[in-house]
Amino acid sequence: MDFKEYFASVKGTGVLSTADDKGIVNAAVYATPHSIEDGLLSFIMRERKTHKNIGVNPHACFLFIEDGTMTGKRIYLTKVKEEKNSELLFSLRRHCQKRECQTDENLYLVFFSVDKVLPLVGSGEDK
Repeated sequence: MDFKEYFASVKGTGVLSTADDKGIVNAAVYATPHSIEDGLLSFIMRERKTHKNIGVNPHACFLFIEDGTMTGKRIYLTKVKEEKNSELLFSLRRHCQKRECQTDENLYLVFFSVDKVLPLVGSGEDK
């Protein structure tokens, strides 16, 4: 699936779900991921629950609901690497660049491989 094309052409709401090392689940609203080389998807994260969870359990699911419909995708992910306060991270930010949004808070660009893609509703596989 061409994620870059899909997310550029479809608007909607995304939820990234993670779990800690004990299996306690967390869900957070996230913007659409950045499609990176080698088929990786990446999210910009702050030092909060989602980032902490992904540090101890690399598996996540990004649920994307297309605007005005009950269609979308469930994208199952595994973390493969991350960058802290990198130039790539700041070049990908949609709302402001590094010099415009100075903060003492660390930001992380977290990269995921795509394990499986399912439709929003139903059990059929898309991938």
